[in-house]
Amino acid sequence: MAKAKTDVSKHILVPKHAKLSDKEKKEVLERYNASERELPKILQSDSGIMNLNASAGDVIKITRDSPTAGEITYYRVVING
Repeated sequence: MAKAKTDVSKHILVPKHAKLSDKEKKEVLERYNASERELPKILQSDSGIMNLNASAGDVIKITRDSPTAGEITYYRVVING
């Protein structure tokens, strides 16, 4: 039986996910003086990024609402899985 795919990106509890361009990825890594290996991981099969056509090595920007900071940004590198 085929697994049903649901686009969860519009759900109120799912934060905004965006795939960074190569230029944006380089800028983020330089800004935080980090390498891809040091970034937290996100699986390519994660339902939050299914509609982004992300590949292993891509960096995803996750923007969440915060009651204290207003908005907070996280970065994740995509891995196979």
